[in-house]
Amino acid sequence: MKYYSTRNKSISYNFKKTLMEGLSPDGGLFYPEELPIFKFENTLTFTEIAYEVSRKFIDMDISNYKLAELIDRAFYFNPDLQVLDNKLSILELFHGPTLAFKDFGARFMSEFMSYYSTAENNQTYILVATSGDTGSAVANAFYKKQGIEVFILYPSGMVSEIQEKQLTTYDENITALEIQGNFDDCQRLVKSMFLDNDVNHVKKLTSANSINISRLIPQSFYYIYLFQHLSDDSLVVVPSGNLGNLTAGIYASKMMKKNFKFLSALNSNNVFEEYLKTGEYNPRNTIKTLSNAMDVGNPSNLERLLSIFNSNFNEVNKLVKSVSISDSKTEKAITDCYDNYSYILDPHGAVGYAAIKQNSSLIENINSVVILETAHPAKFKEIVEKNIGRKLEIPSRLMENLNRPKRTVLLTNKSEDLKEFLLTR
Repeated sequence: MKYYSTRNKSISYNFKKTLMEGLSPDGGLFYPEELPIFKFENTLTFTEIAYEVSRKFIDMDISNYKLAELIDRAFYFNPDLQVLDNKLSILELFHGPTLAFKDFGARFMSEFMSYYSTAENNQTYILVATSGDTGSAVANAFYKKQGIEVFILYPSGMVSEIQEKQLTTYDENITALEIQGNFDDCQRLVKSMFLDNDVNHVKKLTSANSINISRLIPQSFYYIYLFQHLSDDSLVVVPSGNLGNLTAGIYASKMMKKNFKFLSALNSNNVFEEYLKTGEYNPRNTIKTLSNAMDVGNPSNLERLLSIFNSNFNEVNKLVKSVSISDSKTEKAITDCYDNYSYILDPHGAVGYAAIKQNSSLIENINSVVILETAHPAKFKEIVEKNIGRKLEIPSRLMENLNRPKRTVLLTNKSEDLKEFLLTR
């Protein structure tokens, strides 16, 4: 399998190089030359799907035996489909170690990056920007991995207290960089370092953000797992920020030859919704919301998503719709879902729930609706408890982080400051 740059098809890498480089040298994102087609005769387990799909995307320099070993080590947890009524279900993606869907991509990446780095005795430096859950998932997945050092950039004061504790309480090969800015600043800083020759001459950089295609490949696994259980004419509701999760879902639908529709549920950062309505892309400053992992004003994966449709705006609109939801409606959705189904949503899943409940025309002639629940509600304890009227039990693996000291390095949002830090590290 070859991977092309979204900006220049003459640039193509194999999986290993794509994984370790992260971003194309022209600033583009890598996408696969083709999407393999899968038609499983029987219902497969999640790890069976992970192996079968990975084998099509990953070079044969990794044997079948080693591939299975790496997959088993990455995924000791599964997605879980919860049926609320005869039409509405929730796909829980928070059963990994940091209680967020980012665990799927982060653990997959850590196993394969560590394998290649160790095999070649290289030192790899990972830069990752986070608006919430990515940072903790990456920190947990790469902690103490040999040959890898991780720098996590997160916006100061713009993640929840629990999320901050999850990504700032590691030591050894994990460093949390608290950036005086927003998520888009963090993402911009990461990209600027990849394109800086001085830094790249000294450090072998790669990214663990969804700009790295190896984050999206494992996210396609749980969609394929879900699609085995869905009838035709289904709608998948994806709480969206940087659009990586949505792109992975579309990849999966193409690979399974399914005609499911997608609803990209946004918070007040509704650049993608406006794009789908007007065909014009106008990124802007991030707005802080309760669903902070979706606080993205310049979603980088739009470039990769459009490549699936050869940048044909009309084709995108046939498959994907988008709705934006305010914080007040998000809170109302948490209450409504609990009152009606005794099910507790986190703010991100609540954005998805509100999107369909307040736009009933979207689900006309739809057999089933599945909302992706991307984080455990306990990660947003105060917001959730306020809206369901009772206390939440905090999982033990979350409590462990809360009892550890915060470790961060405070930096401005200027690229020269990050550059100096990395070069003098």
